[in-house]
Amino acid sequence: MTGPKLNEAAVFRGRPEATARAVLQPARSARAVARYVRMSPYKVREVLDLIRGHEVGRAQEILRFCERAGAEVVAKVLTSAVANGEHNHSLEGDELFVSACFADEGPTLKRWRPRARGRATRIRKRTCHVTVIVGRLPDRELAARRANRAQASVARRSRPQRRGRDSRADASQAPPPPEQATTAPEGSAPSGAGEATPPETAPDRAEQGAAALAEQGAPAAADESKE
Repeated sequence: MTGPKLNEAAVFRGRPEATARAVLQPARSARAVARYVRMSPYKVREVLDLIRGHEVGRAQEILRFCERAGAEVVAKVLTSAVANGEHNHSLEGDELFVSACFADEGPTLKRWRPRARGRATRIRKRTCHVTVIVGRLPDRELAARRANRAQASVARRSRPQRRGRDSRADASQAPPPPEQATTAPEGSAPSGAGEATPPETAPDRAEQGAAALAEQGAPAAADESKE
């Protein structure tokens, strides 16, 4: 394998990721190449197949959690390709995607291992050249992304604010509500606004009861005198 074919179109994977479609080759693209990587090209291609066609942010996320040995090498090459696009071609890093990536076979280092009965077995230490090409996303995809961001910001602003620590602090600093006026019972003198009424004691309640009985007995005595 010596890289992508000349008539092969760039592939972009939208979301959901299962859908992949061919897009036009970006007019401006940037690339980065790592040569003589001490790893088999077969192992590196397994990692490249995971990020081909994805956005740069999504590809970096995949490589960060990939457990294969070639993920670290591919992540460095991808970071270099994005840096080349930003500094050499004035491309925005957030608007790039992996348009093509491939691993070419490099020279093979031959070593020998001694075996039984005086024989020797050949050891092949493979090398490869890793190439990652990034390009600008299609205009339709960029327009859809801007529309989604605008809708998300509008929905976030219209969402009611959650009561947090600041709201509780404002409520604690608010002035207390005015005191409600209480109506005094009939026959009792109005108390001052700032004066507190003393609590009633047992003798006071006895005197009130005696006065009530006297008032009830006075009309009865008057009726007997009339008769």
